Amino acid sequence: MDLGAGAGAGPKPARGRLGAPSSGMRAPGTPWARFSAWLECVCVVTFDLELGQALELVYPSDFQLTDKEKSSICYLSFPDSHSGCLGDTQFSFRIRQCGGQRRPGHAGEKHGDSGAPASLQREPAHYFGYVYFRQVKDSSVKRGYFQKSLVLLSRLPFVRLFQALLGLVAPEFFDKLAPCLEAVCNEIDQWPAPAPGRTLSLPVMGVVLQVHIPSRADTPEPGPPEPSGHETLLPAPVVLPSVHELDLFRCFRPVLAHVQLLWELMLLGEPLLVLAPSPAVSSEMVLALTSCLQPLKFCCDYRPYFTIHDSEFKEFTTRTQAPPNVVLGVTNPFFIKTLQHWPHILRVGEPKTSGDLPKQVKLKKPSRLKTLDTKPGPCSSSPPGTQRQALGAGRGGQWGWHSQRGCPHPQSRARGPLPSPGLYTAYTAHLHRDKALFRRLLKVPLGVGCSPWEGDPGLALWLSPGNSQGLQKKRPSDVQTAVLRRHLLELTQSFIIPLEHYMASLMPLQKGIVPWKTPPQIRPFRQDDFLQSLERSGPQLTCVLKGDWLGLYRRFFKSPHFDGWYRQRRREMAQKLEALHLEAICEANIELWMKDKSEVEVVDLILKLRERLVRAQGHQLPVKEATLKRARLYIDTAIGSLPKDLQAVLCPP
Repeated sequence: MDLGAGAGAGPKPARGRLGAPSSGMRAPGTPWARFSAWLECVCVVTFDLELGQALELVYPSDFQLTDKEKSSICYLSFPDSHSGCLGDTQFSFRIRQCGGQRRPGHAGEKHGDSGAPASLQREPAHYFGYVYFRQVKDSSVKRGYFQKSLVLLSRLPFVRLFQALLGLVAPEFFDKLAPCLEAVCNEIDQWPAPAPGRTLSLPVMGVVLQVHIPSRADTPEPGPPEPSGHETLLPAPVVLPSVHELDLFRCFRPVLAHVQLLWELMLLGEPLLVLAPSPAVSSEMVLALTSCLQPLKFCCDYRPYFTIHDSEFKEFTTRTQAPPNVVLGVTNPFFIKTLQHWPHILRVGEPKTSGDLPKQVKLKKPSRLKTLDTKPGPCSSSPPGTQRQALGAGRGGQWGWHSQRGCPHPQSRARGPLPSPGLYTAYTAHLHRDKALFRRLLKVPLGVGCSPWEGDPGLALWLSPGNSQGLQKKRPSDVQTAVLRRHLLELTQSFIIPLEHYMASLMPLQKGIVPWKTPPQIRPFRQDDFLQSLERSGPQLTCVLKGDWLGLYRRFFKSPHFDGWYRQRRREMAQKLEALHLEAICEANIELWMKDKSEVEVVDLILKLRERLVRAQGHQLPVKEATLKRARLYIDTAIGSLPKDLQAVLCPP
């Protein structure tokens, strides 16, 4: 697919059928308040012979996008010329918001986020773009192809829901265009808000999508949504098992032998380049990787699909500093050359032949890259023990190669442009592989996969794409995904639970919280004390995996995920401490306290109680309604004890 025409001028906005190009701020009291609970806007991107990718339409038309955001949406809504996507393709991207908040939050948005799992809360500084791209031959078009994308822009990471929605809307839109889109947007504007914990019925285009919005109170695997309402829904609803979960087994099938190593890389926030043959494969792999830490929030940047035209291209590809903590999904082989200094590269999908690629991406083998055979074959020349030793020594600077495919001759990479599919990394896993997991997922013969090392040649052969015996064919893919997701969930929980226990020990005792004194402070997190506590309450209590857990924790302390987790937990503990202090005040005898207090002290108490009431009513403090009522009564009592002039100041008419 040739997308080069007009690229010099860059994407330009084009006037849409439903209104002028997006500009201005959406005014308060907008009729699109319910729509905004789900989506920011809907975009249509087309290919114009003169302009290149062009933003044909933004709906609602009053939603504001900056020029940089428009440019990013245009480029990311089309597969690049190396993907060769023909027909219909769905994928997703994520872009940084430019220019700050541009619309008022709708009612209940903050409350909704407070009840949602940390990994599913709204993105305050990024947009998700969910794309349905169509490229088909069309003799009526001068270029000979119809090329257009329908894009849903949202702050919600509900990839499965929005992909299902696009699957219903996009084919109809490509036939009927603007009138269809306007009707769909009006239907979405009637949907109830995505309140955590609720099962919702969402009508669109004669179909009812039934979804469950996850909440913090949900069990890890809630199962299909329960029917909502008392009436029978006609037509019968389309039940989505999840609004956000992908088919993990299908996504990780090519790299299943290294899923635990990839989990460690994600946990530590390591930079990772994912090179895939299409935006669909790229975006699914990146989203699967970032979701494998749940319920821990992924605190690093990630881009499911990224191009050389992105506004952050220079920021991510600079060599003047260490690679950023970002997971980057790409399809352009140019990135292999540009980012060959990155410590981890994951290649998925079949590589293109040398003749299919531009001349500038023909690469010579880096001198520091050591190719490690992981499959016995004509190219294997070293015994398994040597392979494991080479991989284990990779942390010192040599690269080890984890791959599920046969290794080409070491010199063949100098002639070819791309490495074979596999994981290229110098990282050595801290934890041994879970042998039981592969026996549950695959029909692995006895003795295969027993090595704790990632470079186990027997398992690599058994997991190779050409081996049809490796799959449990009688077990549905969703069951395989449930097994894999449960394994990753338990692994993450085993790692986080000791941190949670230690963090809870830093909370002051409730008996030390007295009404009329400043509450005690939360004690500081001391890494050495935590590491010493692992001997009696470490992950070995809940996880059978052996390995260097201490080393993994030490590296985790340096990662953005520890910083994000610690800040969130400390903020929650501070709010809990403030709520307990408010409860202690409300249980005390305020009239007895006021007897010997000056007017200044009483006024100070009133102002502090009012401030906490405002915070509690904004769902920032975990306080019971009975406590709030008693606090209001105390405020009234305290105000009544003051002179009339002060009462007038505190309670103006």
